[in-house]
Order: sequence, then structure tokens, then C-alpha cells
Amino acid sequence: MKNQTTKLKIRKGDLVKVIAGDSKGQQGKVQEVVVAKSRIIIEGVNLVSKHTKPNAANPNGGIIKKEAALHISNVMLVDPKSGKTTRVGRKLNADGKIVRVAKISGGEIK
Repeated sequence: MKNQTTKLKIRKGDLVKVIAGDSKGQQGKVQEVVVAKSRIIIEGVNLVSKHTKPNAANPNGGIIKKEAALHISNVMLVDPKSGKTTRVGRKLNADGKIVRVAKISGGEIK
């Protein structure tokens, strides 16, 4: 059996909105995409408390707030034109390159 990688429609730097889970309704920029697990980390969303030991960077240790990964199915891309959440399609542009397109406005996603 081959290892199949899925083509994800959300990339690093995209503005997304959480549509399910504890952080529902929040939106932020994608910091990281973990393709193998279909998970993403969003700036300032889904914060968890992490207990840290004292180290060089944090001499006192303590509890820090950190972003945790969300499953990619729980977020939706925010359309750059209309500001609403949208599904993502793929289309050939004038140069013959495949680009991502917002289903709501039909505009290209950069």
C-alpha cells in the first residue's frame, strides 16, 4: 500500500475561523500546518496551559499559555474579499498555474 498524502486547502499565513469545538467563533492566522496529522496551529486560538520546568529561557518555570493544534476540519477559510467563511476550490489561472479560489466570491486566494 502506498503512503498517500492529502492535499490540504489551508496553508500557513491564511486567515481562518474556527467552526467547531471550544474555540468556536474565534479567528486568526495559521502559524503551522501539520500535513501528516491534518492539524493546524492558529495564532491566539485554542490556548492551553502548559506547566514548564525552570530553564535558561524561563528561569522561574511556571505555567504558560500555548496554542494547541486543531483538526483541519474544524476550521474554515475566511474569504479575503467578503470577510465571510468559504469553501476552497482549485482552478487554472491565465498563466496555466493551479490557484486556490474562494467558492463564495470566486476570487483568487493568495
